[in-house]
Amino acid sequence: MTTHPDTCVGHIHLRVSDLDRAVAFYRDVMGFTLTQTYGRQAAFLSAGGYHHHIGLNTWESRGGPPPSKGSTGLYHVAFLYPDRPALAATLQRVLDAGVPIEGAADHGVSEAVYFSDPDGNGIEIYRDRAEPDWPRDATGTLGMVNDPLDLDVLLAEA
Repeated sequence: MTTHPDTCVGHIHLRVSDLDRAVAFYRDVMGFTLTQTYGRQAAFLSAGGYHHHIGLNTWESRGGPPPSKGSTGLYHVAFLYPDRPALAATLQRVLDAGVPIEGAADHGVSEAVYFSDPDGNGIEIYRDRAEPDWPRDATGTLGMVNDPLDLDVLLAEA
């Protein structure tokens, strides 16, 4: 049995230590729109008017520390942007907010930038190349790579 090909990830729900700080990051830096709050315990944000793509809550984590390295849990959440200019604009906001970039890569199929939110949750922002441009060998097998991504060239498209 396989998953239906039209299946997609609907939203992510993150435990955070400070709801106001997390909302400010995902709204003001990442550019999502706040759609609803549940008192001082939870908030929901989206892109394009959807009910929510990101849920943030402090139900079990208010004032808590970030997850420790070497423990299980979410490695990162990935946000797919429709094109290079949209990716570059988001990267510029991230840099303007003083968020340290932890990595950047050209994967052949996509271009990706990695950093963390204020609670230490890993974030990937990326854009996909058109499928006909994906690297494949002579047999058609996908050949993803992990090449450097020139952020200055990307930012020129912001």
